[in-house]
Amino acid sequence: MSFLDDAKNRAGELADRAKGLVHDNEENIRGGIEKAGDFIDEKTGGKFADKVDKVQDGASGLVNKLGGDDTPQQG
Repeated sequence: MSFLDDAKNRAGELADRAKGLVHDNEENIRGGIEKAGDFIDEKTGGKFADKVDKVQDGASGLVNKLGGDDTPQQG
């Protein structure tokens, strides 16, 4: 087995492990995303709320994708 084949296999294993961790902890991760956004809004007086919301939506979408739920999350 070549170095590149070994690297591909290892990357696949790590991706599978990450997906499993996200799937098992989706609600906690989403709660953390929400809390982080709320903290930033509080500290900036909501000045960047629209940008924070976009980042939260993107992060939640990634959680959905890795957790196996491809439906868009609202909010």
